[in-house]
Amino acid sequence: MGIAPTLKTDRLILRAHTAQDFDDCAALWADPDVIKHITANPSTRSESWSRLLRYAGHWALLGYGYWVVTDHDNTFLGEVGFADFQRDLIPKIHTPEAGWVLATHAHGRGIATEAMTTAHRWLDPQHPETCALFDPEHAVSHKVAAKLGYTKSHTADFLGRPTWVMTRTTVAI
Repeated sequence: MGIAPTLKTDRLILRAHTAQDFDDCAALWADPDVIKHITANPSTRSESWSRLLRYAGHWALLGYGYWVVTDHDNTFLGEVGFADFQRDLIPKIHTPEAGWVLATHAHGRGIATEAMTTAHRWLDPQHPETCALFDPEHAVSHKVAAKLGYTKSHTADFLGRPTWVMTRTTVAI
């Protein structure tokens, strides 16, 4: 348990959140274009602060969580990772939930796929099964999920809204 390990690719750094990331995180979650298929409502600064603290809590309590994604110049690109949000989902899920959200300036560059591939490489030995939840109309994230090996399992009810549950299992070699 502890804090997020730092993971690197040729163009990305995945690292633990810090208090200094708060303004970037708050801007990300307040952007209507970013959240339209996630929460549909922009987050307030206090909601974003709670989210940032929840990310740190995941690492401390569960040994996995979300990373900040930056380029090698330390430009904030978004957040990716895994969580157990104890969602009011019917039926319940029992595996780490994968997720990715990128700032609009990072869209369309393959960053979500690259970052999540790296995150999965780290998580797979401990948790070979994961799931991801989606608005049925979020076609771009469905494509990213498919590239990562997720397939649609079923449609669940999340707070009265239909939500796709996609699953992924890593096969040990």
